[in-house]
Amino acid sequence: IYLLINYMIKKGFHILVFLFGMLLISQINYAQVDFNKTPDDDLGDNEDKFQELFYEALKQKGIENYDRAAEAFQKCIEIDNSVPVLYFELGKSYNKLKNFGAAEDAFKKAVNKDPDNEWFLDELYGFYVSQNEHDKAIKTVKQLVRFHPDYKEDLASLYVSIKKYDAALEILDALDAEFGISVNRDIMRNRIYEASGRKKDQIKNLESRVENNPEKESNYLALIFRYSENNEKEKAFETAKELLKINPNSQLVHLALYKFYLDDNEAEKAIESMKIVIKSTQIKPEAKLKVLTDFVKFVKENPEYETDLIEATTLVSDTNNSKTVIELGHYYFAKKDKEKALENFEAALKLEPNNFEVLRNIILLYIDLKKFDLAKEKSGDALEIYPSQPLLYLINGVALNEMNKPKEALESLETGLDYIIEDTKMEADFYNQLSKAHTLLNNTTKAKAFSDKAKQLQSPN
Repeated sequence: IYLLINYMIKKGFHILVFLFGMLLISQINYAQVDFNKTPDDDLGDNEDKFQELFYEALKQKGIENYDRAAEAFQKCIEIDNSVPVLYFELGKSYNKLKNFGAAEDAFKKAVNKDPDNEWFLDELYGFYVSQNEHDKAIKTVKQLVRFHPDYKEDLASLYVSIKKYDAALEILDALDAEFGISVNRDIMRNRIYEASGRKKDQIKNLESRVENNPEKESNYLALIFRYSENNEKEKAFETAKELLKINPNSQLVHLALYKFYLDDNEAEKAIESMKIVIKSTQIKPEAKLKVLTDFVKFVKENPEYETDLIEATTLVSDTNNSKTVIELGHYYFAKKDKEKALENFEAALKLEPNNFEVLRNIILLYIDLKKFDLAKEKSGDALEIYPSQPLLYLINGVALNEMNKPKEALESLETGLDYIIEDTKMEADFYNQLSKAHTLLNNTTKAKAFSDKAKQLQSPN
């Protein structure tokens, strides 16, 4: 698939040139035929017939009648078998018809008649890739490398597919030396290292990059990551500190440094690195979330640094990252600071209006904080969007009972009961609230009946 995608991308770059080439081909430069010549003998009849069939073939191909197109191209070949483009087009028609054997034969004949035609070779190469004929694709792409260096990457990919890793790495090294480092080639290189288990070779390659280009931050970062992945923590730490010496303004290096500092109990340095990460404009929100999560865990074990966490959370509030704000909400809830938890969940809901879990947390906190009017309003609005969520009916009923509106509470609670599915705890909560509503209405008999139902569900027997 990787090879086929590469092939298709490359084809996109060449399509305009190819169409222009087809305009030239349509003049039948390959065939020594003059369509403007007035027919005066059998040769003239053949020229007319050839022209008629050729354009008929192109027409049928254009409307995707590939069987008729192939038949017309074949008849053209019977008239003049020296025109390479006829075999090329015939091969494409056969390929569309899934007549792969005939398609290969036709492409090969086109290449044999015009071996220096890049498009013929490219089409044959693409055909072999689509058929997973790697050995044949390698043979063909070796003929294409003289046209464009991109084909060398394709050759490396083919070597990877047949597990000839040394040959692939040799090509990648040569390309890197000639054109510089490439993200795509690095992806391929890392696939090779992973597939072959050559972590030491991978690290050695990165070490040489750092040595040869000591000013490039990305080389250090990649080496730090690979050292860490290979459990070489000390080397990773030293490399991170070396990068900081060379580039004191680096922000990305602190993604590694804060963790090393934490592990070495250098709390002040760890916190400073965390703050740099959180304030950074270069670091992605997902990475900041990971750092913030670690920060929260650290402060739980070291509460004397809570002031630093509060400062960091103030910085986070400006990032518009809902995940970090949600994490802060959970942190403050765990600390029983419900007002602060509510503040963060409300901020998160503004960023993610359709996040039901955040909405639920907010409404439950309204109940805990006795903000019953807000709980009633928010749960009522939510029911318009989530009309089958029993929890919303329950919260709405609780809020209405607390606001001394038992009739409205009964309506909400009775409706919500129908949506409960195998949740005895929630069902018991509904019965307790129904009992409370009837108590407020002085319906003592019904109140006791619902209270007894709740107790029965809550009973361990």
